[in-house]
Amino acid sequence: MSDQSFQSFSEFYPYYLDEHRDRNCRRLHFVGSLLVLAVLASVLLTGAWWWLLAIPVIGYGFAWVGHFFFEKNRPATFKHPLYSLMGDWVMFRDILIGRIPF
Repeated sequence: MSDQSFQSFSEFYPYYLDEHRDRNCRRLHFVGSLLVLAVLASVLLTGAWWWLLAIPVIGYGFAWVGHFFFEKNRPATFKHPLYSLMGDWVMFRDILIGRIPF
């Protein structure tokens, strides 16, 4: 299914969730996204713009550890970068509101 082409994000998101069945992987995604938000807030408050360079390392670093060590699959980012980024934030929201277990 990873080679599948998706016509919309709503078609992609169930696939994305299927690639994040492991709770530890989802937790690492959540922590990485939360840290990205913290860095953004810090940049806005301090004006230390160079911290923006850390955002991809933080966001992808946590997520990829989850995939390679817990989920044992390749991140969807490699084949579906935009939908995957959107999926990260939708899953973050879904975890935050309790729709998906943390």
